[in-house]
Amino acid sequence: MKNIITFLGILSLEAIIMDGKIRVTVWNEFLHEKRSEEIAEIYPEGMHRAIADYLKTRDDIETRTATLEEPQHGLTDDVLKNTDVLIWWGHIAHDRVSDEVVEKIYQRVMRDGMGLIVLHSAHFSKIFKRLMGTSCSLRWREDGQKERLWVVSPGHPIARGLGDYFEVEQTEMYGEYFDIPRPDELVFISWFKGGEVFRSGCCFYRGRGKIFYFRPGHETYPIYHDETVLRVIENAVRWAAPTERPSTLTILKAAHVKPLEDIT
Repeated sequence: MKNIITFLGILSLEAIIMDGKIRVTVWNEFLHEKRSEEIAEIYPEGMHRAIADYLKTRDDIETRTATLEEPQHGLTDDVLKNTDVLIWWGHIAHDRVSDEVVEKIYQRVMRDGMGLIVLHSAHFSKIFKRLMGTSCSLRWREDGQKERLWVVSPGHPIARGLGDYFEVEQTEMYGEYFDIPRPDELVFISWFKGGEVFRSGCCFYRGRGKIFYFRPGHETYPIYHDETVLRVIENAVRWAAPTERPSTLTILKAAHVKPLEDIT
């Protein structure tokens, strides 16, 4: 019976967190908000704080924040070890993120199963490009027009509680072609008033980890105060959190093994 329960746990998309709480770290450059009065008015304590404060209202989510200019970008070995899901927002300082920290995050995702949620312009972050293995480039235009996000996988856990679509009234446009590998699961496709479309909710499985790219979130609009956008992030946290699984489920390097059955 124990083996059956373990097997079912592997297949489940629901997080199985041993201590009862999903430990989330929300990472942000936290530069725009300190350089622009317009942005600071929308996010006086930073975009990371707006997201973290929402998640803190959930009893089963434990939240902390980290920013670029903290020592080791706030992502020390201890912080990463105690993070089940890392949320990443970056825009103007991708190149300032330490390669050493990127490597540690990469290993936490691949080897340990830490979830990663990549928001908006973090498509060009070092860690996302490392995990995707492509340029992650796209077309863009900042015009403050409406975005309509269509739910194309209504049964997916990240779409829980949503209707056929939802809208962001003002945002920056991202358009195809988005240079990423084909998503393992596609949850949302965006349409913009200028006629462009975009794969805006993309799920990937890498090693033992789960990655979700979510497009909305430009810094000059109050997108991270939008209840639907925040609900999607919450759903993504639950989906991306590590699941209980045997340590041998993913083989990270070639391994010589003996046969299970007698082949003589």
